[in-house]
Amino acid sequence: MTRYYLKAISLIFNTQLQRITSGCVIVFAALLITVCDVQAQAEWPQLVESKDGTSISYEVYGAGEPALIFVHGWSCDSRYWREQVSAFSKENKVVLVDLAGHGHSGVARETYTMEAFGEDVKAVAEATGSRNVVLIGHSMGGAVIAEAARLMPQRVKGLIGVDTFENIEYPLSREEFDMMMAPLQKDFQAGTRQFVQQMLYPNKDAKLSDWIKADMAAAPPVIALNAMEELMEQMITGDAAKVFDEIRIPVMTVNGDLWPIDYEANRRHMLSFEAIVVKGGDHFLMMNRSAEFNDALKQAIKAIVNKN
Repeated sequence: MTRYYLKAISLIFNTQLQRITSGCVIVFAALLITVCDVQAQAEWPQLVESKDGTSISYEVYGAGEPALIFVHGWSCDSRYWREQVSAFSKENKVVLVDLAGHGHSGVARETYTMEAFGEDVKAVAEATGSRNVVLIGHSMGGAVIAEAARLMPQRVKGLIGVDTFENIEYPLSREEFDMMMAPLQKDFQAGTRQFVQQMLYPNKDAKLSDWIKADMAAAPPVIALNAMEELMEQMITGDAAKVFDEIRIPVMTVNGDLWPIDYEANRRHMLSFEAIVVKGGDHFLMMNRSAEFNDALKQAIKAIVNKN
């Protein structure tokens, strides 16, 4: 955003230097620089302590209800929502969260459970004064927003998963889990690149795909592996589905078409469940298919609001 102000400064100076005195130019420049400085300060992340004292970084844009709190996925951070900020902050308060161990948030936590991540989201919701909230979670962020909704039932009006909740009853076995974790444990960077590649359509933006793989592979291995273990443990024990038995709010998803959705399995636990599928969308459709994704997300938000 700041670069657009700087471009405007340049254009104004080119036309105004010939018309006004040097003293006026200095005053005018000072005013514009002040505006840019205020804008820059407004975009700096803020910090709040989670329940266990871990510092959680978050950003706030715009105003309006319901507040939309965006929660990233495994080994990602708030940057993965950059294509949604301008599209949704015109009418709603948009809040981007860095979960503990991710982005600019603290890394001192010993165990990165989904419930602890939910406490991170709760702390941010309270810090921003958001009382009428729709939680939006990508991938692992789906499990996180479910926990967050359980922790603050009076605030959360609905959940929107992004390429997640395909089947919350999926019976993951220990053998499957061990096979999935083995490459990550052997060589985290190479294993993560291979893991992420399976979630990307090959015909998408190659540079963006390379950036996603490199960025996620650069995550702290100890934190990433622990978070993955905690997430998968929920699927093994069935807790991934059980949490929804306590959450009596509507659930929507905006998914790509890489994996099928088991509507009936989800509806056995959710108050209501509907999905919008973006054809040709992969796991990172909010980034590489942002226009179609944003349209679908607006539909999902509208549906949540209407149900309330």
